[in-house]
Amino acid sequence: MIKKIFEFNRVILTMVVIEFFMNGAFAIIGPFFAIFVTQEIIGGDAKVVGFSAAIYWIVKSIFQLPISRWLDRTDGERDEFWALFISYLLSAIVPIIYFFAYLPSHVYLAQGLLGFLFAWAVPSWYSLFTRHLDKFRISFEWSLYSVVSVGISTALAAAGAGLLVDRFGFRIIFILSSAIIIASALSYLNIRKHLYPRRESLEKVIPEAKAKVNGR
Repeated sequence: MIKKIFEFNRVILTMVVIEFFMNGAFAIIGPFFAIFVTQEIIGGDAKVVGFSAAIYWIVKSIFQLPISRWLDRTDGERDEFWALFISYLLSAIVPIIYFFAYLPSHVYLAQGLLGFLFAWAVPSWYSLFTRHLDKFRISFEWSLYSVVSVGISTALAAAGAGLLVDRFGFRIIFILSSAIIIASALSYLNIRKHLYPRRESLEKVIPEAKAKVNGR
């Protein structure tokens, strides 16, 4: 019984593991972002922190719906895969911008870029993950992502980053974050062979592909 609970198809398991590190890479920065802005950025204050958060969400919100509509109109999963892979890979630039940042405009640039890249990454990731969910384990597999890839990852990353910042300063977490993001993005190449083909054949192929991935 216990063994059956923890049996997953390879795509879901791979995505959960990769997102554990991907979310951790940004969780390294998140809890200390406001402190970094107010202490390390010239003229950095609460307004800069607030505006930078607003820029990320405004840019992401403007672009995400049109992008998701475009992704839905294209065939198969290769468009979602490449949108996810490229946007994740390019997001490694954001911590590097933070590393060299010393003006509010640098922070705004990083946040705007991250918002645009995640407008591509988020709908692509949702689409891939949802299509590969096992039919009778939907709640469990979404919860697995929530608990492991988000909850545990964020807790461990935040605690570890606190120790690093206290000992080495802010710059070390930006280097570490960028390196983890690159490694996580490249790891997504492992699921390419499991992508579903064109839309019109999805209905027929999905059950067969899932059986194959599960090793049944």
